[in-house]
Amino acid sequence: MANLSTDSVTLNTPPEMQRVPLVQNQRSLSWITEKVSRIVEEPTPIWWWVAFLLAAPLAMVGLFCIGYQISNGVGMWGENKTVGWAWDITNFVFWIGIGHAGTLISAILFLTRQKWRTSINRAAEAMTLFAVVCAGIFPGIHVGRVWMAWFLAPVPNGNAIWPNFRSPLLWDVFAVSTYFTVSVLFWYTGLVPDLATLRDRAKGKVARFVYGVFALGWRGSNRQWRHYEMAYLLLAGLSTPLVLSVHSVVSFDFATSIMPGWHATIFPPYFVAGAIFGGFAMVLTIMLPARLLYPQLDDLITRQHVDKMSKIILLTGTIVGYAYLMELFIAWYAGNKYEAFTFFRARIGVDNSGWYAWSYYCMMFCNVISPQLFWIKKLRTNYVAVFVVCMFVNVGMWFERFVIIVTSLAQDFIPSSWRHYSPSVVEVWTFIGTFGIFLSLFLLFMRFLPMIAMSEVKIVTPEADPHHHKPDGAHSNGDLH
Repeated sequence: MANLSTDSVTLNTPPEMQRVPLVQNQRSLSWITEKVSRIVEEPTPIWWWVAFLLAAPLAMVGLFCIGYQISNGVGMWGENKTVGWAWDITNFVFWIGIGHAGTLISAILFLTRQKWRTSINRAAEAMTLFAVVCAGIFPGIHVGRVWMAWFLAPVPNGNAIWPNFRSPLLWDVFAVSTYFTVSVLFWYTGLVPDLATLRDRAKGKVARFVYGVFALGWRGSNRQWRHYEMAYLLLAGLSTPLVLSVHSVVSFDFATSIMPGWHATIFPPYFVAGAIFGGFAMVLTIMLPARLLYPQLDDLITRQHVDKMSKIILLTGTIVGYAYLMELFIAWYAGNKYEAFTFFRARIGVDNSGWYAWSYYCMMFCNVISPQLFWIKKLRTNYVAVFVVCMFVNVGMWFERFVIIVTSLAQDFIPSSWRHYSPSVVEVWTFIGTFGIFLSLFLLFMRFLPMIAMSEVKIVTPEADPHHHKPDGAHSNGDLH
């Protein structure tokens, strides 16, 4: 039988059927496993201890404030009879929005076969879970009697008390709990093959046992991979509508009311775009320092990842800017004097009548002006510039929720009921504490679990391998090509 060379087989095979060789330029695919697994296996770096010792005390302060508020009542916050919702709901919507990028990267980009997602989806999914944990704190406290919060669920009880299904608070319970459950399953399903890799590489008995338990007996057989891919696809299909539904339901907290500045049909798409906008900014805020602190990730998280995510931030930021301008146009065009007052006086501060006009301008600058820098490719691929813009976006998205909630409530229909709101010390430290909780959980995730999906990255190894042959004129700086 005549021998067929690899080149002749490749030339005679359609491109979609060509298989990628197991060895690229004398380097096997194990380089991915080595780079990612070493982060977990090597001794804990000093910077990790410093970061954790800064984040953990903040988390403890936040937990103390939560306990103090529960024992003393909601009156410990700066709310009054006019501004009944303030920082608590502002922070709830802020953290829920941050969690949207993880589901978008994992589910929608997976279904659309965007291969560049594989280096960032694991960390984004973890960020989603931790953000939802932080978000759930605030409505739980806001109900007042936290020990009675389980009545929000339609559970049969001896008191024959059933939740009011017309209440937006109940809609949030169903939306957020479903979102969190599906996100946990999606995240854990993707972890299973990598947990098996850590189990097989573990040198200690405890680590081997723990990773083995959570790896669920994974051996990498053809049958297991078929079931894994089907489960991952089904969970991606379930997660995709959640990206649109969860923040739409959160927006109904406001859109279904009659409060000026709230009852707007633009809120669902506006909130979804804003959530993706803020979520991607937070992903970059977390991943850029991680890339700097772990130099071995340079081959896996490249400038093209940052460039593509910056483009998404630019797109969604432009949509959010359009929504801001459309709100102003509708307030003027509708001829409703209460709407006009809320937008043009209470928020913009015409005639110096807006108490919180400064927050509106902060929101506009951070969310609309600063992302426009990403029209310039050099800035989209400059890590320092991207990080600075993302920090502005994080601040701006918090101010967006503050503007929507507080400015509408503080100056509503009747001037005699106006009340100026300012947060209490307990509120401020509770919010700061949630950042401590978020960072502490993310640092633990980085330390004990693979922060990059090894099994998924290997599928696109030719693009991820910086030593793979590049066409003439391509830059050899570790970027995707």
